[in-house]
Amino acid sequence: MPKLILSMDGLVLKEIALDKEKISIGRKPNNDIQIDNLAISGQHALITTILDDSFLEDQNSTNGSYVNGQPVKKCVLRNNDVIELGKYRLKFIADVQRRSRGDRVEPSASLRSSAVAAGADQRADATQMLPPEVLAGLTADADGENSRLGIVKVLTGPTAGRELRLAKAMTTLGKPGVQVAVITRRAQGYFIAPAEGESFPQVNNRPIEAGAHPLNDGDILEIASVRMAFSLAD
Repeated sequence: MPKLILSMDGLVLKEIALDKEKISIGRKPNNDIQIDNLAISGQHALITTILDDSFLEDQNSTNGSYVNGQPVKKCVLRNNDVIELGKYRLKFIADVQRRSRGDRVEPSASLRSSAVAAGADQRADATQMLPPEVLAGLTADADGENSRLGIVKVLTGPTAGRELRLAKAMTTLGKPGVQVAVITRRAQGYFIAPAEGESFPQVNNRPIEAGAHPLNDGDILEIASVRMAFSLAD
């Protein structure tokens, strides 16, 4: 089970298990994690845990939420990420049974462009399929995944016709700062979840809500104004 380690000025205050789907953080006493400090908004942030993934979403707080020193609205949490709320720190510790998934989902612009240009980094295979304005990819090996491989085919835009094979445990699609979605590969199949953006990605012309949603063969996705078709290889 993932957990948070709350500290201030280097002093550990307590550990909090992420033992339910949604954990709220804020100054008001009705929050799951109450931090009674004026720098913390009444309803400051929300952590949603779906299957093996945890997402942080800022709740329009006054002073904002930061992860590893970077301001965020919505993002996927990685093992050892540090959430900063005012003077408080919440270190995210993933489930010990999970394999580490490496760096954050929002790679820098220089990393995205160099990965597309060079084509030599194995982790950048996904980003070679689409330009950085459309796709930011991060993948990791999957254990016990479903046997049928998922494929995303781009239907619109300058890269229409290109295909992305979803062979890894997690792939992020979209445009950082605008709209990002996460597609995860599980033993039960493929799931899509929103990770960043003011609006939600669409599946079959309907916006998905917070949380993970299963993908079916033939589904049409729209992420950052780009339409794609999801299919399962035979």
